[in-house]
Amino acid sequence: MSSKKTAQTQTRLLLALWDLGGKQQEVKKGQLTKRIVAKGKKAADYQDVFEGLQQQGAIAISKKGYSLTSPKGLEVLGDGLRSDDFKFEGTIVGTWAANALVKWISQIDVANASADVPVNGKSAIASYDEFKSVALEVYDKLNQNYNLNDLVPIYRIRREIGERVSRTEFNDWLLETQANDIFQLMTGEIPDFNSDKRDDSITIPGVGLRSYAKRLN
Repeated sequence: MSSKKTAQTQTRLLLALWDLGGKQQEVKKGQLTKRIVAKGKKAADYQDVFEGLQQQGAIAISKKGYSLTSPKGLEVLGDGLRSDDFKFEGTIVGTWAANALVKWISQIDVANASADVPVNGKSAIASYDEFKSVALEVYDKLNQNYNLNDLVPIYRIRREIGERVSRTEFNDWLLETQANDIFQLMTGEIPDFNSDKRDDSITIPGVGLRSYAKRLN
C-alpha cells in the first residue's frame, strides 16, 4: 500500500472510529472493520494501518476493540481530513461517511480540541502521573462526601473523571496504580449493580471483575 493510500485509509479509519463513539468508549473490532474494509479485502489486510496508528498514539487497541485517544487521535484525524490528498475511493460514498463528515464539520471546534482545551471545564488527562493524581483526588472526594468507608466503587471514579480520559487509558492506568501499591482493586457486592455499572467497573484478565478501589497510601 502506497504512503498516500495508507494515509487515506488511516483517515477513513479514524473518522469511522470517531463517528462510532471511539473517543468516549471502546468500539468492538467487528463494528469498526465492517465500515472500513473495502470490497474484496479482509480485516487482516488493514493490520499495518492499525499498528501504524497505534504507534503514533492515535488509537488504543485491546483484544476486544479500539478506542480513539485524545488529543493525538483527533489531531491525526483533523490533519488527514484537511490534507489535499484525502479522498474517498469509488464513485459512491457510504452514508455513514457523509453523515460523519457533516457531524465533524458541525463539531470541528470540539473535535480538534487539544489537551490544553477544557473538557467540561477540565483539561484532558495526558499521562499516567496526571491520572494518578486525579484518581486520588476523586477517590478522596467520593470517599468523604458519601461516607464510603474507604471502599469507593470503581464505576463512580470512572464516571467522575469522565471524558478526560479514554476507557482504555482508564483501565490501563488504574491497573498500574494497583501495580504501584497506590490502590487495591477489590471484589464485592454493589447495590443496584446493573450492566452499566459492571461495564464501568474493571475486569482484570485471568483474574475477574473488580468493583471497588481501596487507597493504600
